[in-house]
Order: sequence, then C-alpha cells, then structure tokens
Amino acid sequence: MTREPPKPRSRAGRVSLWRYLRLFRADILSAQPERLYGARMAEFRTPFFRSYLVNEPDLIRDVLSARPLDFPKSERIGEGLRPLLGRSVFLTNGAVWQRQRRIIDPAFEGGRLRDTFPAMLAAGRAAADRLHPGVVEVEAATSHAAADVIFRTLFSLPIEDETASRVFARFRAHQRAQPILNLAAFVPLPRWMPRFHSRRTRRTARDIRGLIAGLAEDRQRRIAAGTAPDDLATKIMTTRDPETGETFSTAEMVDQVAIFFLAGHETSASALAWALYLVATHPEAQDRVAAEAVAFMADPRFSGLSELRFTRDVFRETLRLYPPVPMMVRETMQPERFRNREVPRGAQVVVSPWHMHRNPRVWTRPDAFDPERWRDPELKACPRETYLPFSQGARVCPGAGFAMAEGPLLLACLLSRWHVAPVEGQVPVPVAHLTVRARDGIRLRLSPR
Repeated sequence: MTREPPKPRSRAGRVSLWRYLRLFRADILSAQPERLYGARMAEFRTPFFRSYLVNEPDLIRDVLSARPLDFPKSERIGEGLRPLLGRSVFLTNGAVWQRQRRIIDPAFEGGRLRDTFPAMLAAGRAAADRLHPGVVEVEAATSHAAADVIFRTLFSLPIEDETASRVFARFRAHQRAQPILNLAAFVPLPRWMPRFHSRRTRRTARDIRGLIAGLAEDRQRRIAAGTAPDDLATKIMTTRDPETGETFSTAEMVDQVAIFFLAGHETSASALAWALYLVATHPEAQDRVAAEAVAFMADPRFSGLSELRFTRDVFRETLRLYPPVPMMVRETMQPERFRNREVPRGAQVVVSPWHMHRNPRVWTRPDAFDPERWRDPELKACPRETYLPFSQGARVCPGAGFAMAEGPLLLACLLSRWHVAPVEGQVPVPVAHLTVRARDGIRLRLSPR
C-alpha cells in the first residue's frame, strides 16, 4: 500500500491576530497559509513585532551563513525553553555562544563517531528487542531508543539505569507541560517580569536539571580520579577553550547536557518514527531497506555504515518531508533590506525548513516520498540552502554527523528484525511544537521477519 505522506491542512484565508496566536500555540504548521510553500518572502505584522519568513536560497544564505552574527537567535523563542535549557548553546548568542561551540565541537568531530558506534549499535539492538508483534505506537518506541542512544554515548549508561530512566520519564512529563511559546514570545516583557511558566513546567525542568547535575558532578569526580570512561561527557568536560584555557563548570555542563538530550533525543525520535511510517506505507522501499539491513546486521561494523546507501537516502528524504525542527527564528541587529523591502531592527526572521523542503520551485513532486531523488545529479547541484534539517552555516547543529549515522543505523537494527505495516484508518497528522510529531502518535502493525 503506497500512500501520499500526510501533510497538515493549511489555515484558510486571513485570521485575526488572537486567532492566529491560538492556532500557533496549538500547531505551528497548520497555523500557516498555503501560499507560504511557494512564497519567496512573507511578512507578518503584530502590534508588538514584525516577522519575515525568507524562502529564497540567497536570503537564507545571508541569514545563516554569510552574516550569522548579524542575525542572532531570537530571544523570544528562547523564553519558552529557558526553564529547562538555561544558557545552553542552543539559546545563547555572541561571545558566549562562540566559547561554547569552541568547547563542544571537538566532541563531535568525525573520528568520535567511530568511538560512539558500539553504544549506538547496542541501543539499536535493545530497541529491536523491546518491540513486540501487533500494533505498536512507534513514537514512544523511537523516543525510548533515541534516549538510550544519548545516555549510552554521553554518560555510558543504558536507559535502564535508574537516573537515566528518571530523566527520560521527567522529560516526557516536561514535554506535555511546556509549549515552545509562552506569552513572552509574543509580547515584549521587561526582564524583571515573571515569565508565566506553569508550576508543572518549572517543577519538571527543576527535576531534570537536578538529575543531570548529579550525573555531571559524579563525572567530574571520576575525571579527577582518572576513572572516567572515554565518552562524550568526558570529552566535553575535559576540552579546554583554545582561547582562554577554561573548561565548562558543572553548572554550565548541566545546560549543555539538557540541550544534548533535547536535541539528540527529541529530533532523532521524530525522524525515526516518520521514517518507519514512510517505509510502512511504501513496501518497495521497505524491502530495499530490509535487504540492506539484514546484510549489515550479519556483521555490523562502523565501516559498514557506508553500505546502507538506500537506507541513508530514506532517512534523508524523511528529514526533507518531516524536518524535526520545522522553523528557525533569528532577529535583526540592524535595519536590513530583503527583496526591496525594508526590515526594521529587532524584527523576527524566520527560516522554515518545513516550507523550503516542500517548495515547488525547488523540488519536483515536493510532497511525495521519493528516496531516489537523492541520486539525481540535478539535485546535487541545488544550493545547500534548500535542504536545512540541521540548519546551515556557523550555527549548524554540531551533532549533524552523529544524527546521520544514528538514523540509518537504528533503521537497520529495527527493520532487520521487524516488518512494519500501516494500520487501516490510522493516518498520523503532523503537528509541530518544538519538533514535528504526530498529533495522536504513529501506530504501525509489527510482525517478525
């Protein structure tokens, strides 16, 4: 059974500001008009700020790659994430962000992927073992698997570890409690004014950060004693800023671990769940992935990841259709001019992978699932700014290479053991808050191969 990949229905026509804000808080994607898919640029005005969506490669290149310091992360978007993420690299700007990247980036250099491969493989095998025949809600399963990868690679702990399982449980509670946007994202508030985070949001964030602090403090002691494992946490906590010679303090490490868990777990879980749905509804693609997976798992080695060619194309196509982070928001530091339009200082500039990845001016059959498109020579000539699952330029996700190894590997682990099929009448509806998930989950019917 081949199905067109589900796409959220766009809002119809113009709506009032307050109606738009309600729609936006419920789902970022369906709050937008259909015209944005083909727009080169769009402007949205409120009494409090102006927002500009840029959907042209040249404009995206200018914002993300050519002049990133002129377009820092929007403070408005960070308002909803600060209870958990504090001053993590995902939210900071300027000199603070540059220092954080100088310390973090070495942990994700190419050579480290080989070191983390055994932990990824163990997590993938454990995920396959946890599955069972019958109807399974796969987003829950992929969340479990992605969290396992993060804890094994970061702290050398399986998800069954007591602290790891408590962080995972509290994180799921935090997701249910906290929308990405609160009042301060829309209305400029002075810094001294309370941010109106719910009591539950503050409590779950405090619990998670407390558990992470315990892990970081224990690791600091083991580093001092010379007994720390050679994993990502040890690498990050012992890397010195080449300009100052400083390392992260334990408090700083809590902020960074929080974003590693959020970005590395939430985004990977989203992409893996949608990939499973896409191959379930495209049996010929699933057969090809399964053939590669069975051959790879017969002798799984890091060097063998390069043989998962079609599996990698499936994962890349999944990231095109369902980019885990659908929109990125920057802010202008000075007046700008985009497409002969004046953009004031302090405006919000939105780069939307969701819309660019489905732009009919760039992609043939943009709403179709077609892994073969990644072997098309013409596609390779497209500007890099038309494919943005991990952002671009200086603020590209430091874990992009990690994710592109993890995704195909977990797909291979799962599909070498399990056949997945859609459940009649259960078509998932994409929604986006922080990442692109399904409104009521993704249910698939599993059977052993």
